[in-house]
Amino acid sequence: MTEPSALPWDRIELRGLRVPARVGVLPIEREQDQPLEVDLDVVVDLAAAGASDDLSDTVHYGAVCDAVARAVAAGHVALLERLAELVAQAVLGVDPRIVAVDLAVRKLRPPVPHDLATSGVRVVRTRR
Repeated sequence: MTEPSALPWDRIELRGLRVPARVGVLPIEREQDQPLEVDLDVVVDLAAAGASDDLSDTVHYGAVCDAVARAVAAGHVALLERLAELVAQAVLGVDPRIVAVDLAVRKLRPPVPHDLATSGVRVVRTRR
Protein backbone atom coordinates (compact mmCIF):
# COMPACT_ATOMS: atom_id res chain seq x y z
CA MET A 1 0.00 0.00 0.00
CA THR A 2 1.26 3.47 -0.85
CA GLU A 3 1.95 5.67 2.15
CA PRO A 4 -0.26 8.79 2.11
CA SER A 5 2.80 11.05 2.45
CA ALA A 6 4.19 9.51 -0.76
CA LEU A 7 1.09 10.32 -2.83
CA PRO A 8 1.37 12.91 -5.58
CA TRP A 9 -0.33 16.23 -4.88
CA ASP A 10 -2.13 16.18 -8.23
CA ARG A 11 -5.85 15.45 -8.15
CA ILE A 12 -8.85 15.45 -10.40
CA GLU A 13 -11.67 17.00 -8.37
CA LEU A 14 -15.26 15.94 -9.03
CA ARG A 15 -17.94 17.64 -6.93
CA GLY A 16 -21.64 17.14 -6.54
CA LEU A 17 -22.21 13.99 -8.60
CA ARG A 18 -25.86 13.17 -7.90
CA VAL A 19 -26.95 9.56 -8.18
CA PRO A 20 -30.03 7.63 -7.04
CA ALA A 21 -29.38 4.74 -4.67
CA ARG A 22 -30.96 2.21 -2.39
CA VAL A 23 -29.00 2.48 0.80
CA GLY A 24 -30.12 2.25 4.39
CA VAL A 25 -31.64 0.02 7.03
CA LEU A 26 -35.19 1.40 7.14
CA PRO A 27 -37.86 -0.37 5.07
CA ILE A 28 -38.44 2.67 2.83
CA GLU A 29 -34.69 2.89 2.16
CA ARG A 30 -34.72 -0.72 1.01
CA GLU A 31 -37.74 -0.21 -1.25
CA GLN A 32 -37.11 3.05 -3.07
CA ASP A 33 -34.23 5.09 -4.40
CA GLN A 34 -33.06 8.18 -2.59
CA PRO A 35 -30.73 10.91 -3.84
CA LEU A 36 -27.06 10.73 -2.94
CA GLU A 37 -24.26 13.15 -3.67
CA VAL A 38 -20.68 12.05 -4.22
CA ASP A 39 -17.53 14.19 -4.10
CA LEU A 40 -14.24 12.69 -5.27
CA ASP A 41 -10.58 13.58 -5.35
CA VAL A 42 -8.87 11.20 -7.75
CA VAL A 43 -5.15 11.19 -7.00
CA VAL A 44 -3.16 10.83 -10.20
CA ASP A 45 0.01 12.36 -11.62
CA LEU A 46 -1.15 15.07 -14.03
CA ALA A 47 2.28 16.21 -15.22
CA ALA A 48 2.15 14.36 -18.55
CA ALA A 49 -1.29 15.74 -19.40
CA GLY A 50 -0.21 19.21 -18.34
CA ALA A 51 2.71 19.03 -20.75
CA SER A 52 0.97 17.31 -23.69
CA ASP A 53 -2.61 18.64 -23.56
CA ASP A 54 -3.64 15.10 -24.63
CA LEU A 55 -6.59 13.27 -23.06
CA SER A 56 -4.76 9.96 -23.25
CA ASP A 57 -2.22 11.30 -20.71
CA THR A 58 -4.82 11.68 -17.97
CA VAL A 59 -7.74 9.86 -16.38
CA HIS A 60 -11.02 10.58 -18.14
CA TYR A 61 -13.36 11.91 -15.46
CA GLY A 62 -16.39 10.78 -17.44
CA ALA A 63 -15.20 7.20 -16.98
CA VAL A 64 -14.84 7.84 -13.25
CA CYS A 65 -18.42 9.18 -13.07
CA ASP A 66 -19.66 6.15 -15.02
CA ALA A 67 -17.89 3.80 -12.56
CA VAL A 68 -19.44 5.59 -9.59
CA ALA A 69 -22.93 5.41 -11.11
CA ARG A 70 -22.54 1.68 -11.86
CA ALA A 71 -21.29 0.91 -8.34
CA VAL A 72 -24.17 2.80 -6.73
CA ALA A 73 -26.78 1.20 -9.01
CA ALA A 74 -25.52 -2.35 -8.37
CA GLY A 75 -28.03 -3.00 -5.59
CA HIS A 76 -29.11 -2.23 -2.05
CA VAL A 77 -26.59 -1.93 0.75
CA ALA A 78 -27.41 -1.20 4.37
CA LEU A 79 -24.58 1.20 5.21
CA LEU A 80 -23.08 4.25 3.54
CA GLU A 81 -19.73 2.89 4.72
CA ARG A 82 -20.19 -0.18 2.50
CA LEU A 83 -21.34 1.91 -0.43
CA ALA A 84 -18.31 4.18 -0.07
CA GLU A 85 -16.02 1.14 -0.12
CA LEU A 86 -17.67 -0.21 -3.27
CA VAL A 87 -17.41 3.17 -4.99
CA ALA A 88 -13.77 3.60 -3.98
CA GLN A 89 -12.83 0.19 -5.38
CA ALA A 90 -14.73 0.94 -8.60
CA VAL A 91 -12.87 4.22 -9.04
CA LEU A 92 -9.48 2.59 -8.42
CA GLY A 93 -10.41 0.06 -11.12
CA VAL A 94 -10.98 2.73 -13.78
CA ASP A 95 -7.32 3.32 -14.60
CA PRO A 96 -4.07 1.86 -13.22
CA ARG A 97 -2.61 5.38 -13.00
CA ILE A 98 -5.04 6.26 -10.20
CA VAL A 99 -2.98 6.15 -7.02
CA ALA A 100 -5.77 6.87 -4.55
CA VAL A 101 -9.27 8.20 -4.17
CA ASP A 102 -10.67 10.40 -1.42
CA LEU A 103 -14.46 10.35 -1.57
CA ALA A 104 -17.47 11.52 0.35
CA VAL A 105 -20.95 10.03 -0.04
CA ARG A 106 -23.92 11.92 1.39
CA LYS A 107 -27.62 11.20 1.76
CA LEU A 108 -29.40 14.38 0.69
CA ARG A 109 -32.58 13.47 2.60
CA PRO A 110 -31.44 11.64 5.73
CA PRO A 111 -34.37 9.87 7.43
CA VAL A 112 -34.13 11.47 10.87
CA PRO A 113 -36.61 13.68 12.72
CA HIS A 114 -34.14 16.56 12.92
CA ASP A 115 -33.14 19.53 10.78
CA LEU A 116 -30.18 17.71 9.20
CA ALA A 117 -29.10 18.79 5.72
CA THR A 118 -27.07 15.68 4.89
CA SER A 119 -25.55 12.59 6.45
CA GLY A 120 -22.49 10.97 4.99
CA VAL A 121 -19.14 9.28 5.18
CA ARG A 122 -15.70 10.01 3.77
CA VAL A 123 -13.10 7.35 2.92
CA VAL A 124 -9.61 7.42 1.46
CA ARG A 125 -8.40 4.35 -0.37
CA THR A 126 -5.05 3.78 -2.05
CA ARG A 127 -4.03 1.27 -4.65
CA ARG A 128 -2.53 -1.82 -3.04
